[in-house]
Amino acid sequence: MSQQKPEWVAEEFSEQDIVAYLDGEPEFFDRNPKALIKLELNHASGSAVSLVERQVAVLRDRNTELETRLKDLIAVANNNDTLVRKMHELALTLIASRSAAECIKELETSLRSQFAADRAALVLFEHPPLQAGELDRFRFLQVIERDDPKLAPFTTFLETARPRCGQLRDSQRELVFADDNDDIGSAAMVPLGDQASQGFLVIGNADPDHFHPGKSIDFLERIGQLVSVGLSRS
Repeated sequence: MSQQKPEWVAEEFSEQDIVAYLDGEPEFFDRNPKALIKLELNHASGSAVSLVERQVAVLRDRNTELETRLKDLIAVANNNDTLVRKMHELALTLIASRSAAECIKELETSLRSQFAADRAALVLFEHPPLQAGELDRFRFLQVIERDDPKLAPFTTFLETARPRCGQLRDSQRELVFADDNDDIGSAAMVPLGDQASQGFLVIGNADPDHFHPGKSIDFLERIGQLVSVGLSRS
């Protein structure tokens, strides 16, 4: 039984018609690489060899692209493994802390050694249980009441209570890092406690792109949770 020709087919195309079309459209296979890959060619003629070579080139390019994507995925997986390990170590350190002073000291050390903090600041809204004179030992720590006007540059951040990455405004840098802030290119701000009830953490890095706005904040949220629990225990 013969197959009925679709209504949209106005006429039959001969091999010569196809050859003439392809001859006039040398970029046809560039625009339609899938059609090229599906071709099954005889190696006998010179033109066939040329097309086979083109197929190989297309497949090689695709293979290179897949290899690049695989390398990117492996790099992301390795970075995630590294972050998980660092957060695990931070958790163990905070759990082992026997006092508020030790917790704050270990937190600052961990931020600098494990989380690329060229500068770091811990802002708390209530005084932690420190011994007399211990507060003065920590330049890293500031205690400011939640409704203090000095916190106005952080109003939006505190209202949203979500981690943020990017460049700090001058007024923000001056508050948390005082005069030692010229080399801060980017920073991560991490709220502590429910709706930033305890305060917040600022991690500064000299590289303007290290804490870029598009950076994932999942691990920052986890750091905030660990620090919040650690401070509550202390």
